[in-house]
Amino acid sequence: MRHGNHKYKIGTTPAHRQALMRNLAIEIVKHGKIKTTITKCKAVRMFVEKIITISKTDTLANRRLVASKIPNKTFVQKLFAEIGPKFKDRNGGYTRIVRLPDGRVGDNSSMAFISLVD
Repeated sequence: MRHGNHKYKIGTTPAHRQALMRNLAIEIVKHGKIKTTITKCKAVRMFVEKIITISKTDTLANRRLVASKIPNKTFVQKLFAEIGPKFKDRNGGYTRIVRLPDGRVGDNSSMAFISLVD
């Protein structure tokens, strides 16, 4: 059985992984596009797409659900005011991952951009 096993562990503890997903999701919504490793892009994609799907319908229950996952008021407000209505007619596929040809300078890790689809 796969109880407690995550698809992308990213080599961290569960608390660190949760904090990392929260911070990456906040930055994606704030800036629209971020540069990070491919593994982190793939991991945060699942997290962000679920949150955007919830934000498509603006109810108090959905706002509280998103706020429980990411307790940041400005994030929740921007998500429900701008991002959710923008993707109202789209059924999934809210993010795009674009791989970069060169690796990171220190350890040559594969890098990519993850951005919201326009």
